[in-house]
Amino acid sequence: MGVKRFGKRFLDKLASMRRATIHDVAAAAGVSVSTVSKAVNGRYGVAPDTVERVLNAVHDLGYESSLIASSMRSRRTGVIGVLVADFEPFSAEILKGVATGLSRTGYDLLAYSGAREAPGEGWERRSLSRLSGTLIDGAIMVTPSVVNVAADVPVVAIDPHTGPADLPVVESDSFGGALQAVRYLTGLGHTRIGFVAGRPDLRSSIAREAGYRKALAEAGILVDPALIGSGRYRDDTAREVARAALARPARPTAIFAANDISAIAVIQVAAELGLDVPRDLSVIGFDDVPDASQHTPPLTTVRQRMQRLGEVAVGMLTGFVEGHAPEQTHVRLPTELVVRATTAPPR
Repeated sequence: MGVKRFGKRFLDKLASMRRATIHDVAAAAGVSVSTVSKAVNGRYGVAPDTVERVLNAVHDLGYESSLIASSMRSRRTGVIGVLVADFEPFSAEILKGVATGLSRTGYDLLAYSGAREAPGEGWERRSLSRLSGTLIDGAIMVTPSVVNVAADVPVVAIDPHTGPADLPVVESDSFGGALQAVRYLTGLGHTRIGFVAGRPDLRSSIAREAGYRKALAEAGILVDPALIGSGRYRDDTAREVARAALARPARPTAIFAANDISAIAVIQVAAELGLDVPRDLSVIGFDDVPDASQHTPPLTTVRQRMQRLGEVAVGMLTGFVEGHAPEQTHVRLPTELVVRATTAPPR
């Protein structure tokens, strides 16, 4: 069954103007873009006559050179997707590492953020449903908001969600890094040490708080719950936590923040309150994003190899895509403390 007469006129006009797109195929066949995607990829839920109408439109439009038509023939797109909630410093460094890893392969990179248009937990599921099998051969999820996903393509998580996940994982030694950071502060003589935690649904945040508590226990220091707050790895919420802690009569003399964005927010709040860093307040972050060394004063932080996280995730994912199960499906990379100018003994 071919396209209708009006559809044929549409195709003839379109062909003389420009190369067809998936939206053109959908318009010619009288279906939605998602139906075109399902039809060309042989997915369940599309009536046989609709499939035939879509494939006729693909043929009549000369859509054979498109990415979707190519995937029809090979079941491969040659594209790896990276899903991030936002393009902030941590995810930007991850993307650099992914790009480096992919440069040694035949795959292209698609960076995708769908959290803003579909906020809330589980946006990754909706995004993977749109992308998998049609635009990408596999996906890397950075700091996901879900434990597991059911996808048509292999998936690897970087800095995973807490819970009994079955996903292959690449992460840093958050516990060890936090332990080293707070040990350094207690070694300087600090006894009132605050903690600006990250997202409570991520393993990294839980591990960093556990490292913080362990270091205090080793030093014989009781944990003061009033000095702990969730900054959620964000500037605005970290500022609220810092302001509350530093406004206390018995304020902390040091603060360990679960990421550099939060640590820099702490320093900014301290300056607004007339406190000098590090003379009045020592601050340590986590990540070592580019802004950490460029900040004034340069930030003491725990360095995690963010670009290496992306490279390792690429190697793991492409192995799955090509049918070669990697030796490890859970990789934890070491961290190191980088001492700069935001830490000193308490006055």
